[in-house]
Amino acid sequence: MPSLLDMRRRIKSVKSTQQITKAMKMVAAAKLKRAQERVVASRPFAQKMSEVLSNLSSKISEDFSHPLLNRRGDRNYLIVLVTADRGLCGAFNANIIRTAQSFMQENPDKSFRLIPVGRKGRDFFRRRSIPFVAEYVGLTGKGRAEHSDAVKIAQNIIKIFTEDESIDKVFLIYSEFKSVLSQRPIVEQLLPIPRSSAEETGKPQAEYIYEQPPNEIFGKLLPMQVETQIYKALLESVASEQGSRMTAMDSASKNAGELIDKLTLTMNRIRQATITKEIIEVVSGASAL
Repeated sequence: MPSLLDMRRRIKSVKSTQQITKAMKMVAAAKLKRAQERVVASRPFAQKMSEVLSNLSSKISEDFSHPLLNRRGDRNYLIVLVTADRGLCGAFNANIIRTAQSFMQENPDKSFRLIPVGRKGRDFFRRRSIPFVAEYVGLTGKGRAEHSDAVKIAQNIIKIFTEDESIDKVFLIYSEFKSVLSQRPIVEQLLPIPRSSAEETGKPQAEYIYEQPPNEIFGKLLPMQVETQIYKALLESVASEQGSRMTAMDSASKNAGELIDKLTLTMNRIRQATITKEIIEVVSGASAL
């Protein structure tokens, strides 16, 4: 049986941990509010941008050629995996990594290369036999995503895709923020940008009048679309990470409280047993006299 001093030390240690988890929960809640506002503000633009660009690309002639629109084969995949730089956020990183692994297992005949965005995804797949094309860490460590970082990543991805014709498709895997308690891993094709038609979307498409040549229009819009999708993925990932961390730290604080109650009960029993033993010894000594 542990001594009374050992129990007091353990209770003190658990209380210190509980204070840390409560503080981390409050910090995550503050960061989540800002991240959620940015996500909600970015979604309409990203959605409308994709819709307009898909409609535009479906209206042009099949003879029109652009490196970011041209369809290639279906053999070599490049995955852009967005994870967190830190842990202590529940199953957030594990779910994204598991989604990437499932995607690879569902396509056993494909060849994969990786661009990890975030330390956790990089560290996990570094021990696997998947070659890295580039890597980005430390971008979301402050609990926010910068547009300049998204532009830098997008420009590098476009450069790699246009210069290396062996890459057939680029996929983006990240976590979509639904609520504090719910985050959903997403796998979407980033490049080449798919062309959609009215039959595929089920919606009537708007008619557009071109003032500039298609080369000039798509030369500006297509890279902007990639930048927008990357930036949206970073914002969604940051909000999902903070929401998951807030939930995890709240559960940790509650578990610490339950453990403190159990340890306190055990300590009181030990103290009661010690007092009872001392009383018995005093009474026994008095009886012997």
